[in-house]
Amino acid sequence: MKAFMDKDFLLTTPTAQTLYHAYAEQMPVMDYHCHINPKEIWEDRQFENITQVWLGGDHYKWRLMRAAGVEEKYVTGNATDREKFQKWAETLATAVGNPLYHWSHLELRRFFGYEGILNGDTAEEVWQLCNAKLQEKDMSVRNLILRSHVTLICTTDDPVDTLEYHQKLAADASFPVTVLPAWRPDKAMNIEAPGWMDYLAQLSAVAGKQIASFADMKEALRVRMAYFHANGCRLSDHALEYVMYVPASEEAVEAIFAKRLRGQAVTREEELTYKTAFMGFVGREYKKLDWAMQLHYGCKRNNNGLMFRLLGPDTGYDCINNYTPSAQLADFLGSFADSGELPRTIVYSLNPADDAVIDSVIGCFQNSDAVGKVQHGSAWWFNDHIMGMRQQIMTLASQGRLAGFVGMLTDSRSFLSYPRHEYFRRILCEYLGDQVENGLFPNDLATLGRIAQDISYNNADRYFHFPRK
Repeated sequence: MKAFMDKDFLLTTPTAQTLYHAYAEQMPVMDYHCHINPKEIWEDRQFENITQVWLGGDHYKWRLMRAAGVEEKYVTGNATDREKFQKWAETLATAVGNPLYHWSHLELRRFFGYEGILNGDTAEEVWQLCNAKLQEKDMSVRNLILRSHVTLICTTDDPVDTLEYHQKLAADASFPVTVLPAWRPDKAMNIEAPGWMDYLAQLSAVAGKQIASFADMKEALRVRMAYFHANGCRLSDHALEYVMYVPASEEAVEAIFAKRLRGQAVTREEELTYKTAFMGFVGREYKKLDWAMQLHYGCKRNNNGLMFRLLGPDTGYDCINNYTPSAQLADFLGSFADSGELPRTIVYSLNPADDAVIDSVIGCFQNSDAVGKVQHGSAWWFNDHIMGMRQQIMTLASQGRLAGFVGMLTDSRSFLSYPRHEYFRRILCEYLGDQVENGLFPNDLATLGRIAQDISYNNADRYFHFPRK
């Protein structure tokens, strides 16, 4: 019987063990997509207790607690932090097969030196240990990042954001990690949203451009893109229901825009037409700016209406959407390729059934502009577990070129999430090791070790063209 989470956790063959320990383990981390707060990095926040850093805003954990029948007051309600931690410990104890079980224990080991098992009985011991450790200077936000060997972080930022804290961090020579904004213009795109016109007023104000047409909108966005670019942004991100492609004339798009400005609701077809035009515009601008474009899709959000009204978005009530038409994805990418305006693009679907589809589509748009110009992004959200990561790796390898993959990201709001990179690297090395152990690839450790290191860090470093401190 294999010991729980020993040094060869997830590594079952000698080749996998060598690839991880001799090659992948020591690589630094590039966290090119996350949701952490740059203000907390600038202020070098020191957390008071483990609940604040572990359970605050973590809808992964909240979903699991609800599934265990935990009352909402212990999840997002007014229970004390100690009470919430106790309920989480009791929930985690039976989370067999869930990646949260692995991530939580990796984090306890890597950051707190706790080698035991968290459950209801050990909760007080872990609470005291973690809270004492969190008061130490090397457990501040900046030091957690440095201890995790992170070299660069991209946050997620709206076009109206001031980027104040990115500017302060860029000027701070005492902190060597590069912290850059990533452009997330969903609020400008979501023409159907109730708050869309209020958002236009904000965008108008920060861009210094009155928005009375789609042409005005584009000019305002160009102004803000230039501002983001000057502050180091080289990457966009889009949360899409799916990658739609419903092209129309400029006149038709302007008519839809004008209709919405009059306060009228747009039809579903008009919504998709506008979003197609919006994405076409920004994608071409990204090409001009030498930015990469991330497309996250396949999520149906805010499904529990009652809880959405109580708690708002991103609180654990989203699910996989299985309407993700590959034909429209292909036509969307093709619309850029036809004119030579396709930016470097990373495609993520929340639906694991799309893995092979994505790999077949992106193969149509590769060229010498970049290694893996169009990428199949890492297993995301509901898929960042052993099976999901392995499936994404396997389909990419079988239909494309795994060696050019830009690898893992945290997609997290927690400063303790960096062991997810370790988790991914172990799964990657196990897959590569299987190729050798089963006679599918030569025992060429130099080549495989370089591939493991490239996917762990080097490929992303080359792909994104990020400025550095």
